[in-house]
Amino acid sequence: MTNRYIKKILSARVYDVASESPLEYAPSLSRKLSNRVLLKREDQQQVFSFKLRGAYNKMYQLSQQGDLVGVIAASAGNHAQGVALAAKKLGVKAIIVMPRTTPAIKVEAVKALGAKAILYGDAYDDAYAHARELEQEKGYPFIHPYDDEDVIAGQGTVGLEICRQHPDRVDALFVPIGGGGLIAGVAVLMNYLRPEVKIIGVEPDDANSMQLALAKKRRVVLDQVGIFADGVAVKQAGKAPYDLCKKYVDEVITVSVDEMCAGIKEIFNETRTVTEPAGALAVAGLKKYVEREGITGQTLIAINSGANINFDRLRHVAERAELGEQREMLLAVTLAEKAGSFRTFCQALGRRGVVTEFNYRYGDEQQAKIYAGVKITGESERGELLAHLTEAGYEVLDLSDNEMAKTHIRYMVGGRAEQVRDERLFRFEFPERPGALPAFLNQVGKGWNISLFHYRNHGSAFGRVLCGIQVPDQEYERFLSHLEKLGFAYWNESDNPAYRAFLL
Repeated sequence: MTNRYIKKILSARVYDVASESPLEYAPSLSRKLSNRVLLKREDQQQVFSFKLRGAYNKMYQLSQQGDLVGVIAASAGNHAQGVALAAKKLGVKAIIVMPRTTPAIKVEAVKALGAKAILYGDAYDDAYAHARELEQEKGYPFIHPYDDEDVIAGQGTVGLEICRQHPDRVDALFVPIGGGGLIAGVAVLMNYLRPEVKIIGVEPDDANSMQLALAKKRRVVLDQVGIFADGVAVKQAGKAPYDLCKKYVDEVITVSVDEMCAGIKEIFNETRTVTEPAGALAVAGLKKYVEREGITGQTLIAINSGANINFDRLRHVAERAELGEQREMLLAVTLAEKAGSFRTFCQALGRRGVVTEFNYRYGDEQQAKIYAGVKITGESERGELLAHLTEAGYEVLDLSDNEMAKTHIRYMVGGRAEQVRDERLFRFEFPERPGALPAFLNQVGKGWNISLFHYRNHGSAFGRVLCGIQVPDQEYERFLSHLEKLGFAYWNESDNPAYRAFLL
């Protein structure tokens, strides 16, 4: 199997559309981490991601086997643009099915390359199923985004370039994982030419299908996947990529949303370009690996896989990057409800932390709950500051890792409704498109009163809502059954300490 893939990679046809992307030294990150860090800049391809390599190689190989009239594909973005560009270059038709939640900028990019974009369903799985139906109807071959040998071979040319560009020692190579096509191609090639290099995959901690597959020694299907890094939001790793990864990948590590945001900021500081969340996965994983292993003086390479990010998502990225860098922490602090309490709190902080955010509303005559952001210098200071405030007599709750607090509560501090009875708090995600919010309200609130609501558009394919719903105990099972039928991803947050501190 190895020799077959190596032959395919060495003979892959990619440079009709792709360029040999630069491998750049990252001086600031290298100094910060005390290791030599290099970035493989696949974000500089003409469609701003590596995906055009595999798509073009697959389609070129098909064109050599006979008359290729057209192709079918399903994608929410990067693969779609790769297929569209390849079709334009080869002079064939391309029909690409994209979820209705796909941002307009990506749909327009596909159309601008001459492909036909069909919007169908709310998620990739819906678009994929419809694309396979069109495959049967039209008779055009389906171009899979990752589970195909020729696609994997095309992506493997990234590894070939790294070997050519940096013939000196490399200790570890960090590769983002979605379906697994990129890391599979790179891993098999590196194992053949540079077997001493560690191959480390990086996935979001809420979309870790390959990590679980390798741990369980079989492919698994995730019940749901995180949507922040939409370029790698895959419920099941591809079969061919899994078979290669279990042989040639050393480990897969996971990172959080905040760590990806910090990765985007690191890359921006180095290159003055903005990657997409999936594009920053490798840098985020590299940073986590260095901290975990305590290594210095090594040569580490991260693949920046893409830069197709919507402008309106940058607000969310900026808000979360400081948390991901361990340069800010979020606290719920109980103060005495009297004049001068906040000033005394700031004095207690001293030089240990600077307040970056402060939210407060009068609650009762004895105690005040404040939601505060505090600038810190790292993880160690986080623990020291909590201990210091506790010793100073403050009741403190660290909310830095509380997703609901970061996404919703920080924008809602200031109101309680003690007269509300039987309130249950749920966090939801629903497909984001015109009319989606009122449709969500109509479905969720049917039969029960909504007592709390917070929604904020994050510029992504899915909307995030925090919803308080009044449900008496005797109706709770029926309510849960109702939620299951709706099909939305949801989390019960009724016991979340941030809710109890600020809204209950």
